Amino acid sequence: MKQKDSLKFTNKIVPDTIWREAYVALSHYPELKDTPITLKFKKNIKKSFMQAQPSFWGIFKNRKKRSYYIFINEKIEIEDEVFTVTSAPSEVIIGWIGHELGHVMDYRNRSGIDLLWFGIRYLTSKNYIREAERTADTYAVNHGLGENIIATKDFILNQSNLSEKYKNRIKKLYLSQEEIVELVEELDEIKEEKLNEKD
Repeated sequence: MKQKDSLKFTNKIVPDTIWREAYVALSHYPELKDTPITLKFKKNIKKSFMQAQPSFWGIFKNRKKRSYYIFINEKIEIEDEVFTVTSAPSEVIIGWIGHELGHVMDYRNRSGIDLLWFGIRYLTSKNYIREAERTADTYAVNHGLGENIIATKDFILNQSNLSEKYKNRIKKLYLSQEEIVELVEELDEIKEEKLNEKD
């Protein structure tokens, strides 16, 4: 029996090539244990490597009965540079998936009407994209994936051959590495205070 077969996902469909990274990312979100989520490779997702969204027909279902997709670009071409997600280091892929699971957490708290309105604003407002992406980053950091989110940002901004235009878009729309470090430090302080309260 393969190791992946002994680590059971509940209601999750994950490509074999990223099952380890998905397992690690999902393990940080115990709230999503029973939530149906399908991670799926897809061609031509515009302007991003991954994209989380609720199942269209499930938008108006009871929030607890909704299912979600995380689409993963097979490859992305930005200004003649071709890049595949699976060529990134494991910790970076974990960070990417963790960020998308942050979107799922955000979606779970929204009504059907709110989700439709979210989609409209996301397509029409850069400020709203920024708010949504920073919210997803915050969820990931709050769920213990701060180091992975930092690794993902570092990879995109400093290690990859992606264009400056794309890197500038990431800088504008997502939490900066400095902001993530601050969030991690705040979380550590809160944990320390709780430990001191118990003593």
